[in-house]
Amino acid sequence: MKQILLVFLGGGLGSVTRYLISKSLNPYLSNFFLGTFTVNIIGCFLIGLILGLSAKENLISSNTTLLLATGFCGGFTTFSTFAFEKHSLLKAGDLTNFAIYLALSVMVGIAAVAAGLYFSK
Repeated sequence: MKQILLVFLGGGLGSVTRYLISKSLNPYLSNFFLGTFTVNIIGCFLIGLILGLSAKENLISSNTTLLLATGFCGGFTTFSTFAFEKHSLLKAGDLTNFAIYLALSVMVGIAAVAAGLYFSK
């Protein structure tokens, strides 16, 4: 139960942080979501840092990793998890699954958004 509460707390904090950054930065460029882009890049950096420190001689406990990586980064942006998973496939040398997962995630994700918009009419 403690792990679920850590993920819940981190996710809430990440979501609020994402909202505040996006709200403050997105209005600056009309054709580019600067806030969303910034959140995605910061999230990718943070999840790499957190998971790297967690793996390196246990510098971060498993509960702190749940709070920060799964919770905060998960609430902040799922793009960070997406990028970390792709990096893991590359690091393992699994180029086929990397390419398939990357292409399908982007193409099917965009198609799913279009389908959701279509069916919401």
